[in-house]
Amino acid sequence: MSKLIPVVLSGGTGTRLWPVSREGHPKQFLPLVNESSMLQDTVARTQGLDTAAPYLVGNDEHRFMLAEQMRAMGVRPGAIILEPAGRNTAPAVALAAFRALAEFGPDALMLVLPADHAIVDTEVFCQAVREACEVAADGYLMTFGIKPTQPETGYGYIKTGAPLKGNALVIEAFVEKPDLERAKSYVDSGDYVWNSGMFLLPAGLYLSELKSKAPAIYAACEAAMSGAVMDLDFFRPDPAAFESSPSDSIDYAVMEHTQLGAVVPLDCGWSDVGAWAALWEIEQGDERGNVLHGDVILADCDNSYFRSSERLIAGLGLQDLVVVETADAILVSHRDRVQDVKQIVAQLRLEGRSEAALHQRVFRPWGSYEALIMSERFQVKRIVVNPGAKLSLQMHHHRAEHWIVVKGTAEVTCEDRVFMLAEDESTYIPLGHKHRLANPGKIPLELIEVQSGTYLGEDDIVRFDDTYGRAPQGK
Repeated sequence: MSKLIPVVLSGGTGTRLWPVSREGHPKQFLPLVNESSMLQDTVARTQGLDTAAPYLVGNDEHRFMLAEQMRAMGVRPGAIILEPAGRNTAPAVALAAFRALAEFGPDALMLVLPADHAIVDTEVFCQAVREACEVAADGYLMTFGIKPTQPETGYGYIKTGAPLKGNALVIEAFVEKPDLERAKSYVDSGDYVWNSGMFLLPAGLYLSELKSKAPAIYAACEAAMSGAVMDLDFFRPDPAAFESSPSDSIDYAVMEHTQLGAVVPLDCGWSDVGAWAALWEIEQGDERGNVLHGDVILADCDNSYFRSSERLIAGLGLQDLVVVETADAILVSHRDRVQDVKQIVAQLRLEGRSEAALHQRVFRPWGSYEALIMSERFQVKRIVVNPGAKLSLQMHHHRAEHWIVVKGTAEVTCEDRVFMLAEDESTYIPLGHKHRLANPGKIPLELIEVQSGTYLGEDDIVRFDDTYGRAPQGK
């Protein structure tokens, strides 16, 4: 039996779920559907199958979130492959395929899953994967088509052809997102399924077809993996080689051109969670069709989605709305317009506003920091350091810092001194002094940091030693 490897693609930015999802902490790392993140849900649903350890493909900025979320669920990845740049799904899967080829041989089967999809019926999904494995072993590149529940203009479609083994069908054609009338005709015919973006691919066959259909992608990814290096727990392909690859999806680069494509139709409560309206659709609402998260009080509201992170949301006489509140932003939209939230994100970027990319709470490999007060010459932050973690040994050119411990125990290095701080104790780090903060305890360390100086940007850091392999300067 060929080895089955989950390959989880986690490189997206998820801006259509702004303001909760942002570039620095996108939707795949967030608990949007239940208490675990979408990435964790994706890995968990493969545990009903007989698989090798999963491969994760993501970007450098999110590497520690990838590793930490797997650690939290007790999963040790077979590889965490960091894309040097975004090049869409065909190159991303090629990196995993070369790794699978080296580790398990050409017959290894890659179960390619986006990290940000939701599936209600995991057992139906697993059974479809088992069926796809049998057909893939006969020399097919498999995808999974979702049986349409309605005419949908937001998805691409797959036209199905002759039957193969089990429920699998030959792919007759890929079809772009249709207008409403054409979508209705597709659903009425019974010959079309939604293109889910999930695949089951023999590694050797995928690379062979990629070499034939998109040779520039193949060559760039082969060179990138040949020059790859290990950095801590991360697999880093050669940046120059990978960045020379064209950017293309699996669909456009391979599946639309191959004669070896097949599809397994699937009815498992699938959603790509492409916008807030998708969460309203897949979650159980109250008797008036409202979905509520957090501190929400409603009167005379219908068919709306409310999510509160920090403050009370009070709704009165509202219909068909999406209201999403975070510490630093509130989105109010008609439910039919939430796909267009990317226009808001684009405007924020144009104005150079941090809300486009970062939350008030910013995650780092050692923990997190949260801006509480920001002014021209001072700011106040809440810092949380995970048990056993430590920040880099660093120095600042333009600011001094005061630290007050409010929970746990801190080990402080300041120049040649190393000393401990307990709760309610404080210290001062003068401008230009080498310093480090560490948590030697078994509970999270929480402290309040007051920064003062002429420049308070996160790039005013000179690192002398760093456990996490980050750049000597920068954020």
